[in-house]
Formats: sequence, structure tokens, C-alpha cells
Amino acid sequence: MRRWLCLYLCAAGWTAAQAWEERLTREGAFWLRTVRGAEDVPARGELRVSASGRVSLRGAPSAAAATYSFTIRVKAQTEEEARRLLGQPLVRTGRLHDVTLIEVIHGGIQTSAELTVHAPETLRAVRVETRGGAVEVAGFEGSAHLRTGGGRIRIDRVGGDVSARSAGGEISLGAIGGAAHCVSAGGEIRAGQIGGAGRFETAGGDIAIREVRGPVTASTAGGGIQIQRAGASVEANTAGGEIRVGAAQGPVVAHTMGGPIFVGPAAGVRCESGGGAIELVDAAGAVHATTVVGSIVARLARAAALEESSLTTGSGDITLWVPPSLGLLIQAQNRVAGGERIVSEFPDLTIRRRGSLVIAEGLINGGGPLLRLAGAGGTIYIKRQR
Repeated sequence: MRRWLCLYLCAAGWTAAQAWEERLTREGAFWLRTVRGAEDVPARGELRVSASGRVSLRGAPSAAAATYSFTIRVKAQTEEEARRLLGQPLVRTGRLHDVTLIEVIHGGIQTSAELTVHAPETLRAVRVETRGGAVEVAGFEGSAHLRTGGGRIRIDRVGGDVSARSAGGEISLGAIGGAAHCVSAGGEIRAGQIGGAGRFETAGGDIAIREVRGPVTASTAGGGIQIQRAGASVEANTAGGEIRVGAAQGPVVAHTMGGPIFVGPAAGVRCESGGGAIELVDAAGAVHATTVVGSIVARLARAAALEESSLTTGSGDITLWVPPSLGLLIQAQNRVAGGERIVSEFPDLTIRRRGSLVIAEGLINGGGPLLRLAGAGGTIYIKRQR
């Protein structure tokens, strides 16, 4: 973005923004240098901001300009020392067609730097880049695209698509009207309501999403994933942690190297755990669940159709709950050292031994799609839903 900014400003001609005020003040042991000013912005235009340090950008109703306040602070004994350490910040602005650009440059040695901008809420797009610091954007009708070299990102009340990328920090989204794409090199990702598709990636941290109206993709190298509601498909992948999907209107694919998996009502499920229990509620469509170590509990949906499915565990129990009206063809096998380890509440299932295997086959409620159950060492329960 910085290269783009320089090219545009060179083409448009650099201007130093006219400051309303520039002052140096003292707060306890700290000295603050503050620069304030404004730049005209088209109501449906685009605003691009480049800075170093914390950036806050907020939409303002009926605003015709972007007003800014930039503050840097340093700990110093005297005003002379403070001026030397703070240096002279420069706010440069420019415009090409309907794109307005603001860049803050400062070379002082300061403990913190903060840029606050208020701009028309009707902007079609805002873009913010900071080389290191938190970024907050709220209250715009258009899209928002944010990048920080290290710090948290917060976005709320944005009507269009959003993208957020942090080299290391938490990302938090509130109410977003469009799609969302978030990437963090190490930090949690949280989102409230996303109006379009959602893609969330972090190299280390939890992912917690309340509602996405489109398809969802979530991946973390280490942490849990929680998605309460999805309006389409879900893909969730973690190298180690729990996965919970409350409800999805499309199929759910979930994979964890070590942790439990819970999936509520969904139009198909495929989940794998390297070591953890799996629980499926109101499962429908094609349902495939596999865990290396852990139990599986599957409660099949009453109203939705089931397709050919399978439940497999390397070590643990399998508990299958079958609705009264759902017809199935059951093929179950359990590898056990001794004793009968398949328990069925359906008399039409035939249970027999074959070497180290206990096998159960038969029709339930008149028959239907094939459901395979495979266990080792635990007990397979096939029960009636009441």
C-alpha cells in the first residue's frame, strides 16, 4: 500500500496538510506533540491512510472532510530534550480523482504514536496500513481493508466487505454487512455478525464466530474453533484444539489433530479427530465421523434425510440414536477381546461373533441408506430416540 501511496501522491503532487493546530504539552513525566488538521474528502470516495503506531478511523455523519489528530509522546526531563527526541512529524496529504490519501511521517524516538481520523460515513472504501500498532475502524457504509505490522485490529459497523491482516495480534469484528477475510500471524480471531462469506486464519490462537450468513473457512495452527451459526458450508481445521459448530445450513468439514468435535444441525458432516470425542446432534445428509481415540455420539435428525454414512473410532464407545421414523441398513463391527460389545434396542439386528469381531447387521424401521459403525475395544450402542 505504501508504494501505491507514494506513486499516487507523486502523480497528484504532494501537499503538506494545513494544520489547525500544532503544540507541545506536558503530562507528568511525558511530553506530547500533537498535530491537527483536515482534508476534503468526496462523500462517496475512498480514503487511504498510512502511519506508524496506533490508528483509529471512525465514520461521522454529514462530514465533508477528514479531520485528523496525530500525537506522539516521549519521556523527557526538559522541553528541549523532548523536542529533540520527538522530532518534527509531517502529515502529508493528496488526492487523485475521488481517492484521498493521508500519510504521517515522523522520525523521532517516542514511546507511542497515535493517529485519529474522522471521515464521512458514506465513503465507499477505507484502507489503513500501520507499520506497528493497533488499528480500529468503525461506522462506514463501504468496505474496509486494514493491515498492521503488529497489533490488534478491531472493525465494527461496516456495511461492505472487510479484510484484516496482522503480523501478530488479535482481530475482532463486530457487525459486518459483507464478506470478511482475516489473517493473523499469531492471535485470536473473533467475529459477531458477518453478512457474507467468512475466512479466518491464524498461526496460533482461538477462533470464535457468532454468525456468518455465507460459507465459513476457519483454520488455526493451535487453538479452538467455535462457530455458532453458518448460513452455508463450514470448513474448520486446527492443529490442536476443540471444534464446535452450533448449526450450519450446508455441509460441515472439521479436522483436529487433537481435541473434541461437536456439530449441531447441518446438511452433511465429515469430521476427523486425532484424539478426542465426537458428538453430532440432528445429523443429516452424508455423515462421516472418525476419531483415533475417543467416543462418538450421533443423534440422527428426525425430519431430514440421511445418506450413506459411517462412524469409526480406534478406541472408545459409539452411541447411535435413531429416530422412530428413520429407516436404515446397519452394518456394525467391533473388535473386542471377549464378551458381546454391541448393544441394540432393535430386535431385527442380528448380532454374532466372527473371530475377534462382534458383528451386527440388519434393517431398522424397514431399511434405508447404509450406516456403517466400526469400533475397537469399546461398546457400540444402537438406541431408539424417544
